[in-house]
Amino acid sequence: MSYNVNNKGYYGEFGGAFIPEMLYPNVEELRQNYLKVMAEPEFQKEFNQLLKDYVGRPSPLYFAKRLSEVYNTKIYLKREDLNHTGAHKINNTIGQILMAKRLGKTRIIAETGAGQHGVATATVCALMGLECIVYMGEIDIERQAPNVARMKMLGAIVVPALSGSKTLKDATNEAIRDWINNPVNTHYIIGSVVGPHPYPDMVARFQSVISEEIKEQLQAHEQTSKPDYVVACVGGGSNAAGAYYHFLEDTSVKLIAVEAAGHGIDSGESAATSVLGREGIIHGSKTLLMQTKDGQITEPYSISAGLDYPGVGPMHAHLFASGRAEFLSVTDNEAMTAGMKLAQLEGIIPAIESAHALAVFEKKQFNPNDIVVLCLSGRGDKDLDTYIKYFKL
Repeated sequence: MSYNVNNKGYYGEFGGAFIPEMLYPNVEELRQNYLKVMAEPEFQKEFNQLLKDYVGRPSPLYFAKRLSEVYNTKIYLKREDLNHTGAHKINNTIGQILMAKRLGKTRIIAETGAGQHGVATATVCALMGLECIVYMGEIDIERQAPNVARMKMLGAIVVPALSGSKTLKDATNEAIRDWINNPVNTHYIIGSVVGPHPYPDMVARFQSVISEEIKEQLQAHEQTSKPDYVVACVGGGSNAAGAYYHFLEDTSVKLIAVEAAGHGIDSGESAATSVLGREGIIHGSKTLLMQTKDGQITEPYSISAGLDYPGVGPMHAHLFASGRAEFLSVTDNEAMTAGMKLAQLEGIIPAIESAHALAVFEKKQFNPNDIVVLCLSGRGDKDLDTYIKYFKL
């Protein structure tokens, strides 16, 4: 069984491109060109140069000594929080902005939940001098105010999504509407491994620099390029896709995906798609999706603005359905506690998204010799207000 996308845009039974006719030319143009463009030596050169000089890659693979002692296993943190703009999102936006330029697009739109993808998109648009419109749920605009300010400083127009739950799903809906209305000059930079083919594959490829570096760095640290486990949080799942990418077909490397259980899986306020979801179509792809009996999308909930998506990317749906990845669910409380623990043991304040992944060590016993690589997808600056309120700091 393969865990990569096939030539029809499917991961097992998940994926595809379920799109309105109006969007067909845009998506088809991208599908026909993305692999060719990415393979061009000039594209590779420009992409890698920007990752190095602008983003600050490679990001360190840090042995978390005190955390490892507490949990009696070897824990390495892949420090995506140290990238320019503070998360893994920039890897993908640089790739997509270069793609958009080569396809002759002059206007960029994006959706954002936690704001990190919005900031990363606004950043590369400023870098390349392109118009930038970011759609963001009204609730997320309130809880991620510092990132909204950053986007505005970078010259982006932030448009609130006022429908539905006023979070990531609704921001995505608004962005898709915009794209339908502006098909010729606009490129939609999707921030995760979601959406119609080729987006999940394209985003995973841009993020695969994470696992590429893990292999090299682990060789230097441990004289092996293969960890025993790779752990990452999953909302849509782009940091996880990047961290897993070069290990997908090697089943000796175990993959752990951590979802947001919110107030608890059965509380009615959760975003644990693997447990609560079933097959459905959202934002152009067939995947696992939280929905009512008659197929209406259920509102997800998480304290983390980046994980409250009602589905997962089709790659992750396939990893779950095939048993290739183990999916765990972590509550708000477990995640916040894990975030505080990392801050006080290692002097690193993680994004609340990443804190969900860190809670895995309370859920699962690892062996003392296991090498566990955890993708620390972002830093906690954007979440300080949430941490302050939660712990009454």
